[in-house]
Amino acid sequence: MPSPTILTAYTVGSRRMGAEHGQQPQSGGRRGRGSGDKKSKRHSQSKETYSMYIYKVLKQAMSIMNSFVNDVFERLAGEAAWLARYSGRTTLTSWEVQTAVRLLLPGELAKHAVSEGTKAVTKYTSSK
Repeated sequence: MPSPTILTAYTVGSRRMGAEHGQQPQSGGRRGRGSGDKKSKRHSQSKETYSMYIYKVLKQAMSIMNSFVNDVFERLAGEAAWLARYSGRTTLTSWEVQTAVRLLLPGELAKHAVSEGTKAVTKYTSSK
């Protein structure tokens, strides 16, 4: 039975590293690959990853979230504009936005949104 073939070069990307880069082929009783020998197949260990699928689902989720935020913003802006027009004003103030939030969002969600909005307005006015 013939001895197994030892390859003296390895491939990195598209560059071939080996004897042409200053390395001498190994000798010592081992024979190189002759013209009649079959090339030994090396199967690289493929690591299963789900990054492609995660990326696709993440893209869909980002698109859905973007549509959701745009929809809520348009509803709030429309309601606040209607309230300002109804009260005869031309400027949107925090009162119109807060009332629009209370009208559009249900219960606890409206309370949290109002408190966060109040906190943001307070932080903005104190930083001026």
